[in-house]
Amino acid sequence: MPHPMVLQLRFTRSEFRRAIAKISEEDAQKRVMPMNSISWTVGHLAWQEQRYFIWFPSGKTIVPEVQEKYAFGSPPSTPRLQEVFAAWRKITKEADKWLDTLTTRDLLQYVELDGKKTTRMYGNLLQRVIYHYWYHTGENMAVRKILGHRGIGYFVGNIDGKAPYTPE
Repeated sequence: MPHPMVLQLRFTRSEFRRAIAKISEEDAQKRVMPMNSISWTVGHLAWQEQRYFIWFPSGKTIVPEVQEKYAFGSPPSTPRLQEVFAAWRKITKEADKWLDTLTTRDLLQYVELDGKKTTRMYGNLLQRVIYHYWYHTGENMAVRKILGHRGIGYFVGNIDGKAPYTPE
């Protein structure tokens, strides 16, 4: 069974997907200033997962264009939702292979880059990704409300049924 924090990440991802469900390509690409487009946030979170859960542990980059277009500080853009969501799915599927192996001991390990330990602990990175998803989930819901979308659900869904507290 995956580590309880990984299960929380999976619930968080599902809430992120729920917050953008049934959005049109056109609305996903709109920018409500000063925020980025909803489609950009999908690419941005794919970038973070690829960086933290694929590149840091293995040195591999499986979708290079995500690194180039959606990294922290990258310029605003309005990509096609279908394209960035496909990249997101590919990255999260690959990341899950590593995430499924994690133990508490692994989460206490520091990331090593070029053979040197960094100040970044994998457990902290996992929490950072979860919180980052929630930030953009809320932002995307706000954008949708500004665009006039109705009936887009409640923020936070069935956490008790789908992601209850689970001790290690």
